[in-house]
Amino acid sequence: MTMDAAVKVPFVDLRAQYATIREEVTATLAQVLDHAAFIFGPEVARFEEQFADFQGVNHVVGVGNGTDALVLALRALGIGPGDDVVIPANTFAATAEAVIHAGARPVLVDVDLQTYNIDVHQIERRITPSTKAIVPVHLYGQPADLGPILAIAKDHGLSVVEDAAQAHGAQYRGRKVGSWGDAAVFSFYPAKNLGAYGDAGAVATNNDQVELIVRKLRDHGGTTRYQHDLVGYNSRLDTLQAGVLLVKLKHLDEWNQRRQENAQIYNTLLSAIPGISIPVVLEEAAHVYHLYVIRVQRGSRDDLRRHLQAHGIQTQFPVAERCAREILSLPMYPELERSQIRYVAEQILNYMTASA
Repeated sequence: MTMDAAVKVPFVDLRAQYATIREEVTATLAQVLDHAAFIFGPEVARFEEQFADFQGVNHVVGVGNGTDALVLALRALGIGPGDDVVIPANTFAATAEAVIHAGARPVLVDVDLQTYNIDVHQIERRITPSTKAIVPVHLYGQPADLGPILAIAKDHGLSVVEDAAQAHGAQYRGRKVGSWGDAAVFSFYPAKNLGAYGDAGAVATNNDQVELIVRKLRDHGGTTRYQHDLVGYNSRLDTLQAGVLLVKLKHLDEWNQRRQENAQIYNTLLSAIPGISIPVVLEEAAHVYHLYVIRVQRGSRDDLRRHLQAHGIQTQFPVAERCAREILSLPMYPELERSQIRYVAEQILNYMTASA
């Protein structure tokens, strides 16, 4: 392996983040190990309360992962076999997967080419008598355009379940995403803006009945030991992960601000490069850049990815037809250094110049 082939800019660097909070995490994990309440220990309830405060909602229920969160939220809203659920075509597979696991049918709607989120102008043409819900996905940390979505849902009597798995702390019209719909779901996969040290997720809601049903569904159908009111799941947020999330939640606003600052540096450096489209942010939105996604409109996205990889820069490419051929996710995390961002931009410029 040549020097250039060594990784110089990782796609995400969880070790760098851990180094900044090592003592806090170690103390919290030691506390959990000492009291040994590994399932539904006190840290779980504390995290649920603090994340609910952060989100500005009445209830948060911790569950095993983000996919389960969406399944349980849909089921709690009475969505199941015979129902259609509208979702964007450009999303992670888990969004459609969860709808199917709930027994419903995912109905795909194309996306806006600038924001990559669901195209609100195309939703109504996909609504049928069987449609029961819309799942707007706040993809890459960019809020979906919730105003029109909520209006459509109200007109057609539909539930709205926000998929905020990539948008912890993002805002729409000055209010946190995940607080607008009938329910919202979060993933705390380690690489997320708010990530655990394993799988974890949550459902947020202002609806008391939804909260109660999710609490039952996550723990074999009941909230009292050996009393099972529903056919449920084993999808509990474990205490160790709740402890990690409690530590990280205190830093989330600062980390998101650093992501936004890093995005602005990328924007400045990349906006002058012909053939590269930088992220477009809705005027009413505060993007938290779980991913910084560019669109490669000249040359080849895959060739650019190979060029960056050859120069030690890790990338990923997420997805509807044209997007799938052109979008590329650049390294983005709070600890990303300005020199690393400049290096990424330099290599993109080198490739685009050579492909002109």
